Amino acid sequence: MPELDLPAWLDDDQRGRLAALAERNADAHGDDLLGLVLSGSAGRGYATEHSDLDVVVVLTDEAASTRTTVHGADLDEAVDSWTELVTVPPFGSEGWWFRWSYAWAPVLLDRTGGELAAAVHRLATLSAEEADAVLLEHDRLDGWVNFAYRALKNDRDGRPLETRLDAAESVPWLLDVVFALAGRVRPYNKYLPWELRTHPLDGWPAAELLGLVERTLAGDVSAIRETFARVRPALAAYDVGRGHTRTSDMVAGWGEELALFS
Repeated sequence: MPELDLPAWLDDDQRGRLAALAERNADAHGDDLLGLVLSGSAGRGYATEHSDLDVVVVLTDEAASTRTTVHGADLDEAVDSWTELVTVPPFGSEGWWFRWSYAWAPVLLDRTGGELAAAVHRLATLSAEEADAVLLEHDRLDGWVNFAYRALKNDRDGRPLETRLDAAESVPWLLDVVFALAGRVRPYNKYLPWELRTHPLDGWPAAELLGLVERTLAGDVSAIRETFARVRPALAAYDVGRGHTRTSDMVAGWGEELALFS
């Protein structure tokens, strides 16, 4: 039976199920079994009594072609070919959505000499060029400024419902910006508080960012202004690191409209 590197927080039942899964796959695939990755809540020490085990079985391309994902009441067994695992889907593509599933996900078994663990880490992080693309080419930065600006205009014009709607709309764009600046893929909403608390973002303490998000969702325009005041220096620091001024220039391009953020 393969020797697994299991997180300390798993209980005996979870350990037993994972051991059985590993043995079953080793028997079925032999050397074509390249590794196992534990995703989902159980992989992050965030499980409840309702959580199942989400395991990615990594196989050689040939072996993976004969397998499909298996959903069970207490275990989901997804299959990744080696080519799928080392392919990095760009922002906006179908595969982008799945990239965060590998963030902070324990590698239970790695028969590739560390290449599998490196591929898992790569999927959950952004290269400098990818971060630029998320912020600029895919307009997440400009989109956040746009929705925030619309919320501020609605508040100025006495439209409270419209203010709340645009403020709420701005939040996903903001989170893409904040995590891209840190070179990380934005987490699924369920895991946002968990990630901010267990893997803090520099300059964005969990309680402060979550507080700003909650207030923005409620249509509190002062939260939008406070957030904007924090984002601008973060952009400046990011630009210094990248050796350009593109993100700061993009925001500055809003010109006199930025007065609403003061």
